[in-house]
Amino acid sequence: MKHMINNIPAEEHFAQGHRGCAGCGSALAVRYGLKAAGKNTIVVSATGCVEVFSTPYPETSWRVPWIHGAFENAATIASGIHRSLKMQGKRDKVNIIVFGGDGGTFDIGFQFISGAFERGERICYICYDNSAYMNTGVQRSGATPKYASTTTTPAGSKIHGKQEFKKPLPLIFAAHGVYVATANIAYPQDYIKKVQKALSMKGPSYIQVFSPCPTGWKYPTNLTIEIAKKAFQTRITPLYEIEKGILSFYRKPSSVLPVEEYLKMQARFKHLTSAEIKSVQKHVDDEWNRLEQLEVTKVRI
Repeated sequence: MKHMINNIPAEEHFAQGHRGCAGCGSALAVRYGLKAAGKNTIVVSATGCVEVFSTPYPETSWRVPWIHGAFENAATIASGIHRSLKMQGKRDKVNIIVFGGDGGTFDIGFQFISGAFERGERICYICYDNSAYMNTGVQRSGATPKYASTTTTPAGSKIHGKQEFKKPLPLIFAAHGVYVATANIAYPQDYIKKVQKALSMKGPSYIQVFSPCPTGWKYPTNLTIEIAKKAFQTRITPLYEIEKGILSFYRKPSSVLPVEEYLKMQARFKHLTSAEIKSVQKHVDDEWNRLEQLEVTKVRI
């Protein structure tokens, strides 16, 4: 934390040389998250892209203590670490972070996370949201956006990709009474600030960080940050936090772009009709208006 570059800690706790795909957004999500947490951190990883490309035996990219559990139970492992450190009187000296992909968070691991949050375990769960089960072959998840073509929801002549909208997981976890924030790898200062705030909480916290995937989304590897910025500018991925049930935006786009500007950059959406693009635009507008209404009225989630 002593040396800073553009308000970002310079010390690295996630080593280069891992085997992530070129342009991997999830690698940046982990790198920035650990910069925020610092060296006195224990990490638990759910099965997923990050676990696989960061620990090909006998090598590792982790410069902090790290443990891998099954796909579903990372939050439970972190709960055990929290209880153990608490009994030893060391809990305030160590940060506990879980990194899980959207498959292990939105779907398979959901009940374990919900249980940990209901029990009030002091863990920070960070979901690197790349919108599908990328590690196992780009299958749809609860985080996959509507109409996206995946290997289990291929775009055909009758059915154009996934038929359901993305699960509003930040709002679901906010209903547990925990600190919740959304982030984006294109805005690392905001992400780092939110991770540090989450780690300062005396109870559970959840951060969902938008992490584009060139392999699954089918775009050139040099466009990861540009696509992440487009997601913010089109209001597809709003940046906000929810504390004590009250939602507040971190920032809003100075000029809003149509969702088509984001969709056309990815081959997973190349099959969309004009009617389907309009459907996506309406959903994005409706969700944005719902969030703004929550902010204005200060209704507890």
